Amino acid sequence: MSDNRSQRRRVNSDGDSSESGDSGIYNERILILVFASMNWDIRTLCRTASVNRKLRAVARRILWRELCVYRAPHMITALTDGAPSGRIGGGWQAMAKLMFFCNGCQSTRHFQVVEPEPGHFVKTSRFSKTSGRSFLVKKCRSDLLYVSDPCEHPTGNDDLGLFRGVFWGFMKSRTRACLIRRRVELEEGAKCPFCRARVWSMTAAQLIPKSAARRLGSMETGLEYFVCVNGHLYGACWLVPLSSDEEKDGDGDDEDEDENSSEETDRRFDGGDYFHGGNQIMINGSLNGLQYGLTA
Repeated sequence: MSDNRSQRRRVNSDGDSSESGDSGIYNERILILVFASMNWDIRTLCRTASVNRKLRAVARRILWRELCVYRAPHMITALTDGAPSGRIGGGWQAMAKLMFFCNGCQSTRHFQVVEPEPGHFVKTSRFSKTSGRSFLVKKCRSDLLYVSDPCEHPTGNDDLGLFRGVFWGFMKSRTRACLIRRRVELEEGAKCPFCRARVWSMTAAQLIPKSAARRLGSMETGLEYFVCVNGHLYGACWLVPLSSDEEKDGDGDDEDEDENSSEETDRRFDGGDYFHGGNQIMINGSLNGLQYGLTA
């Protein structure tokens, strides 16, 4: 009789474990296999993370990191010192949002737009460390910074270019040290769109080199960007139309830099098959449901 009771207890115990967070759709190994079979589709992951708190916790703990590593392996390896299973400044959820989401634009004290531009998922993203060097003043050129190509937003007269980037080891970077040494104040009321941390205006800090405008194809007075305390960069510029000759010549500001690893990252990062259809999914100015999956 006691044997039967002990067997029932074991069965009940097993049944309870099947309902735990380590089994079924909450099992991390199963979720990794499922998303790997879908090539880590960002929209599906956003929807999954917005279902309930348990799935959101699994996404925060492992899924955002796995997505970043799969879609941009070389960049993530560089940003994590070859240990992509570790931590990253601002968290992996913020890193995933930075990789796949154009944060839009609103007027600031140094950059005015007629109407705010809403954020949206991007069809493709190309981040380059060579481009990043153009956003650093000479004394900070030893910092490692990846910056995206500008996302072009037609506004009627001029095209608005929105770009974003991320520093490696920002806490120990020369850029941060320069901001601290100059006692640059954090922007009042401004927060990073990726991790919600406080930000510095690089315009106010007078740390925007002329090479940044040339790299973007903008006027020197027609751009602004911010850097948050976690090392995320984002900004906007007015794009100057280029003639065919200028497009062939390039900006002429590249220094000797091996960009092979960046280009390999770009090929893996191309989201063409994953973002078929419209890449803007705006409803009344807000993301349709998917915002919850990437909310910082």
